[in-house]
Amino acid sequence: MLNLVLFGPPGAGKGTQSQKLIEKYQLVHLSTGDILRGEITQGTTLGLEAKKLMDEGLLVPDAVVIGMISNKLDANKDAKGFIFDGFPRTVAQAEALDGLLASKNDSISGMIALEVNDDELEHRLLLRGKESGRPDDANPEVIRKRIVEYNSKTAPVANFYKAQAKFKSINGIGSVDDIFHSVCGVIDTL
Repeated sequence: MLNLVLFGPPGAGKGTQSQKLIEKYQLVHLSTGDILRGEITQGTTLGLEAKKLMDEGLLVPDAVVIGMISNKLDANKDAKGFIFDGFPRTVAQAEALDGLLASKNDSISGMIALEVNDDELEHRLLLRGKESGRPDDANPEVIRKRIVEYNSKTAPVANFYKAQAKFKSINGIGSVDDIFHSVCGVIDTL
């Protein structure tokens, strides 16, 4: 089974590349945001617990998110693999994901990081903000804060996968197709 963590800061192109990878490799996309909304809509026990916390302005604990991911893995037993999007964001989450997959006799195949410099990220996000109307992509100060947040809290997850020799870095600047070709080149060696 091919289990990928597609990694990179906001604006690196993860969403664009995920869609192409899902088509080519017939993977199931696991976005924690989508999973949370789905569990809440379905009224599951985990979804109700998450909704209560979110309504109080609190973060959903890792254990709840891991439980939801477990449910998705179980619901897609015949999948050829998964792309993890938006998760893991911390080393604790990476450890929990490894534990969950090990309990199902599986593991992460690799983490592919799309590397893009901060100036290019800011440019892309401002452009995306104009096109999509997303307020978090329209304010340069907010964008810079998101990049700093990523660099301080999320980027250390790369070291977790480097220690397992599962980390690969790809230049995330270039045409969508060139980047996709590079990502596929890495995947085909996993």
